[in-house]
Amino acid sequence: MTPASDWAARSLASVWHPCTQMKDHEWLPMVPIASAEGVWLTDTDGKRYLDAVSSWWTNLFGHRHPLIVQRLKEQLDTLDHVMFAGFTHEPAVKLAEKLCELTQLDRCFYADNGSSAVEVALKMSAHYWRNTGQPSRTRFIALSNGYHGETLGALAVGGTGLYRDAYAPMLMQPVFVQSPDCFERSPGTSWEDHSRRTFAHMEFALEQHAHETAAVIVEPLVQCAGGMRMYHPIYLTMLREACTRHGVHLIVDEIATGFGRTGLLWASDWAKISRASAQPIRGDFMCLSKGLTGGTLPLAAVMTTHKIYEAFYDDYGSYKAFLHSHSYTGNPLACAAALATLEILESENWLARNREVGHLMWMRMSELLSHPHVAEVRQQGMILAVELMKNPNKKIAYPASERRGLRVYQHALTKGVLLRPLGNVVYLMPPYVIESKEVELMTRTAIEGIHLATRD
Repeated sequence: MTPASDWAARSLASVWHPCTQMKDHEWLPMVPIASAEGVWLTDTDGKRYLDAVSSWWTNLFGHRHPLIVQRLKEQLDTLDHVMFAGFTHEPAVKLAEKLCELTQLDRCFYADNGSSAVEVALKMSAHYWRNTGQPSRTRFIALSNGYHGETLGALAVGGTGLYRDAYAPMLMQPVFVQSPDCFERSPGTSWEDHSRRTFAHMEFALEQHAHETAAVIVEPLVQCAGGMRMYHPIYLTMLREACTRHGVHLIVDEIATGFGRTGLLWASDWAKISRASAQPIRGDFMCLSKGLTGGTLPLAAVMTTHKIYEAFYDDYGSYKAFLHSHSYTGNPLACAAALATLEILESENWLARNREVGHLMWMRMSELLSHPHVAEVRQQGMILAVELMKNPNKKIAYPASERRGLRVYQHALTKGVLLRPLGNVVYLMPPYVIESKEVELMTRTAIEGIHLATRD
């Protein structure tokens, strides 16, 4: 077997890695992975790492799940790929039907990844208004600290400067509204009260800009790449009502939060259409990706309504068709993997299990509530985040140059755990199949790393 050091050197000589300052790897070892199974990754030297971040939040049921592997092999024996314009195939049809059933929406448009799904939703919303005689409705309203991907349209509606500032001159200009992020609430204020109060900013933006706005786009409950900041579901209830009242589309970005990650099938399921109703809200668009294929292949889906679909249904010469495509749209292999993933999801009560595992994660991490450099421990289902600060009482952050989160990452690697903090936010988002002894290793390692990283 080729030593890890050889693969690392060859990678650094030819590969440009994502979300990475490559100069860091002059001193920070690159980790070459040779195999994976369940929650474990194994490098080329045979060392194992517990995948505590689900490989960028994609791996729901463990690496190389037998059913997904089997279905991929079977699909490869019959159809690998065919163009999706003018042609169709069984896996794509079955998957679309299933997603319509699960989302309670009417139509499925396939894309290749999360950013592409957001691009589709943005374009489809603006194009809808053009097709229905309101071409001036081309703006979008988004939340500060949000993140929706790194293609130009998706990046434009993201409010996280770390990702967008370098490209600002290239981007359209949405209306940014203060996030309901409950980390920013005043002492003694509940999550619900804070989220209600901050909705005034959204209401004002809609009153001022609804006439030129195509859609509002939000990540439901958790702003993931923005530091796993969280808010109360009442905000989504109020937003759905306001978008309907102002005649503006609502785009719900469930790319990271969908498929049970927050303890319900969709994060937006936590929000009801009213206090008197058990019916969850629905966006006019729902963007899906990441966990859709169980972490095996790129695939995304944009779910929408029949009303929006009808606005594009016309004779060819009307220019109303939605002329957006990807070469690998509806790839049969990816669709087969997604169908297997949904079959696993329905094979047992994973939502209840996820809530139980989430509770166990909280119990193990709760000792950090009294840590002098922990500003908050917050959780939504199987997403748990720890915010590190130099002085939590005064909300004085650690300087970015100190890279305290990176110290946690380095410590975790020595203990055989893959953590990848977001700046100074250490988070846990493991595969659903994690066992209690693995939760113990993951949480103990995170706590140790936080103690070491916050020593002056």
